[in-house]
Amino acid sequence: MNTKAISKNNGQKLNGFSTEAIGDDHLFTSLETPMKANAFDMSNEEKKSRISILFSEIMDVLGLDLTDDSLSGTPDRVAKMYVEEIFSGLDPQNKPKVALFDNKYQYNQMLVEKNITFYSNCEHHFVPIIGKAHIAYKSSGKVIGLSKLNRIVQYYAKRPQVQERLTNQIANELKTVLETEDVAVIIDAKHLCVSSRGVQDDTSTTVTTYYGGIFNTPEKINEIQNYINN
Repeated sequence: MNTKAISKNNGQKLNGFSTEAIGDDHLFTSLETPMKANAFDMSNEEKKSRISILFSEIMDVLGLDLTDDSLSGTPDRVAKMYVEEIFSGLDPQNKPKVALFDNKYQYNQMLVEKNITFYSNCEHHFVPIIGKAHIAYKSSGKVIGLSKLNRIVQYYAKRPQVQERLTNQIANELKTVLETEDVAVIIDAKHLCVSSRGVQDDTSTTVTTYYGGIFNTPEKINEIQNYINN
C-alpha cells in the first residue's frame, strides 16, 4: 500500500477495519512484510537524501528550529539510521548468508539458543520493540553456526514489524535453511507503543511462539520452556 492510500484512508475503513484500529488493536494484514514492487528502485544514498528532506519537514511542522546546532544534523542522522541500521532488514541484500555443516558430532537432540537480544520497531507507530528470542531446532543431518541464528533474528527484526509476523518469519527462514520442520521460536518482547503511549503500561510484555515438527507436543514444549526459564 502506498503512502497516499494510507493518508487517504486515515480514520476510514480498510478491509473492514478502521485504519487507526488496525494499529491500536495490534492487527496485521500479511505474513510477508508489506513492500512496494518498486521498493528498491532508489539507491540507499537516494533514500537517505529523500528521508532527510522529509524528516526536516516533520521537524519543521512540529515547530523545531533546524538552525539550532543540536538539531541541524538530525534529519541526516535519522535518514542514515533508518536505511543503514534499524530498517536495514528491508533490503534483501543484507540477508545473512548461511552455510550448513555436516552433523559430524552425531548430536541428535534439540539445540537451544536462548536470550538473543533484538531491537525492532512497531509498524503501527514506528516506536521500538525490545525483546529476546529463543530458538530451538533438531538437526536433519546438517547444523548451522550459532552466530547465524542471531543474524537471522536480527535481519527480520530490523524492519517495521508486528511480533506475530516476526516470529513466523524467523521460523520459516530456519525451516528453509535447516531443511527441517523441527524448529521452535519463542519471542518475549516489550512494545513501546504500549508502554510509552496509549495505555502506558510499562510492566507488560508480549510472548509469541512457533512450534514445528517434533516440538509441537506438550512434552517438547515443556522441555523447551524449562531450558529457557532455567
